[in-house]
Amino acid sequence: MKLLTFKGGIHPPYGKEYANKKPIERAKAPETVYIPLQQHIGAPAKCIVEVGDEVKLGQKIGEAQGFVSSNIHSSVSGVVKAIKPSGVPGGTSMCVVIENDFKEEVHESVKPKGDLESLSKEDIVEIVKEAGIVGMGGATFPNHVKISPPPDSKAEYVILNGAECEPYLTADDRLMVENPEDVVYGLRALMKALDVKKGFIGIEVNKPEAIANVTEAAKSFADIEVVSLQVKYPEGAEKQLIYACTGREVPSGALPIAVGAVVDNVATSAAIAKAIKEGMPLVERITTITGPCIKEPKNLITKVGTKFSELVEQCGGVKEGVTAGKLIAGGPMMGLAQYTDDISTNKGSSGILILDEKEAKDPEPMNCIKCGRCTDVCPAFLQPLFISAYSLKNNFDEAEKHRAMDCIECGSCSFICPARRLLLPSIRQAKREIGAKRRKAAAEKKK
Repeated sequence: MKLLTFKGGIHPPYGKEYANKKPIERAKAPETVYIPLQQHIGAPAKCIVEVGDEVKLGQKIGEAQGFVSSNIHSSVSGVVKAIKPSGVPGGTSMCVVIENDFKEEVHESVKPKGDLESLSKEDIVEIVKEAGIVGMGGATFPNHVKISPPPDSKAEYVILNGAECEPYLTADDRLMVENPEDVVYGLRALMKALDVKKGFIGIEVNKPEAIANVTEAAKSFADIEVVSLQVKYPEGAEKQLIYACTGREVPSGALPIAVGAVVDNVATSAAIAKAIKEGMPLVERITTITGPCIKEPKNLITKVGTKFSELVEQCGGVKEGVTAGKLIAGGPMMGLAQYTDDISTNKGSSGILILDEKEAKDPEPMNCIKCGRCTDVCPAFLQPLFISAYSLKNNFDEAEKHRAMDCIECGSCSFICPARRLLLPSIRQAKREIGAKRRKAAAEKKK
């Protein structure tokens, strides 16, 4: 069997063994949830409930504002106790605080939407929009926007990312092993919404059970192909996955639709299936709680708005005699380190990783030796050493000329650097500065 891949990439320690054999469990429901109104790329949702309101499971509590935004729903039934800023991965966000009554009373709007054959593509887009479904691989881009391409663009392929190349995380793997039917159902819905005739599900070859189960679930559909991918990071990155599956290269600055492709995560696909078959919006997801510090790593179905601390406690907490060194929302390559565990999960919370002191310690950087390894492994064909150097000198115009905005922030350059230079943080800073400059220029142009 030919294994598909892309040029570049690295092989970090994967750490999958902590949780990849742990069946999915349902996390204990929290007494209180803190549901962020901003858990997606785009405009925050507008709160449509008030303190004292009784709400039900699946009830809309936040309404999307504008096209690039997403609805927010309650993950429990209970009473709204507060609407206030609260801790979320990366900082704070306005949250709807709901005291759980543990009745799990489902809202009247949550009901099956009909069989897939009877739904039009417009119906599917509307269901996805109303359900508040976003990209669950980490980007949290509103999915109804992704499946509503401009009139002058035509999708030819839908590709599901089942690579889960990020070290330690195993939520997608377990989803494909235990619930492959919903993954395939969601893909068929996406293909119908986009009117395409070919779908791919890309899975790294280190997930043989997932490949077998998804292949079995898709065997009746000739227009769906399950492809095996090389084990390499970042195999699941959007543009790299498109190249691996189709041989097409997304041009610099362009979106996947420019080459006729739409990419979604397997968890997003399963959420779409649930929204159609049950009418349940996106109020929970599978989260991997893992790492060398965790006493009993698990893959838990977690309600949106659950505190990190509660989930870690349900996994036995930190091992005795081990000192936790770093808490990461997500995986070690693209996740964000957190200063506290008093933060709540959101739709993009694929993992909670705790590293010990040794693994968490940043290396002492040395002078760049111009070896070119960062350039060799960069999956976006950039020269990270130059972008980083210009960024550190606040020369963001030169960083822009070196295509800083094409960086996918995978961290491969930092990982491979023999001088232990933390290239990615300075490149991220360049991207922020360039983005701010472009937004300012656009605003001035409007005036």
